[in-house]
Amino acid sequence: MTQDEFLTAALRNPANQAITDELHRVALPDAWLVSGCLVQTVWNALTGRPIDYGISDYDIFYFDPDTSWEAEDAVIRALKARLSHLGVAIEARNRARVHLWYPDKHGLPYPALSRSTDGIDRFLTATTQIGIRRSTDGYDVYAPNGFDDVAGMIVRPNLTANFSAANYAKKAARWKALWPEITVLAAK
Repeated sequence: MTQDEFLTAALRNPANQAITDELHRVALPDAWLVSGCLVQTVWNALTGRPIDYGISDYDIFYFDPDTSWEAEDAVIRALKARLSHLGVAIEARNRARVHLWYPDKHGLPYPALSRSTDGIDRFLTATTQIGIRRSTDGYDVYAPNGFDDVAGMIVRPNLTANFSAANYAKKAARWKALWPEITVLAAK
């Protein structure tokens, strides 16, 4: 699967299209639509399911040096209000402040990041290490592992720092129940 083929399939989901359009309009710093909502849309296209089947939420990463909860909460509220007409769950998070709450929530260390794509690099699955955003002349796509696993419907663990075998197993089991065609690779 090429980048263009991936992007075409991911944008068949009207929510993905609307979210990237809105992020471009509001010019949120270093903002990306990321992860499952993209990959799962492609899986749905590949398997002939409804395009939004099984997608639990739409994750937005942005990077703002203001690491206060108040600033992040204001962005979360504004995006939810601007995108409420879509009727989907929006999860917006400032990647500049993840290191402040992640250790308490997950019991694992998390380094301070310097951009949103650093957060994409740390996803639990290598398969979902993908982000897209509108640009003035089309789309930027960040996919350090390419699209072969997405096209092959392979779920591969990302065994970098912060990997949790329990969290990976839980996520993979949920996905396998929804998309029985996927192949889940074991975490070694």
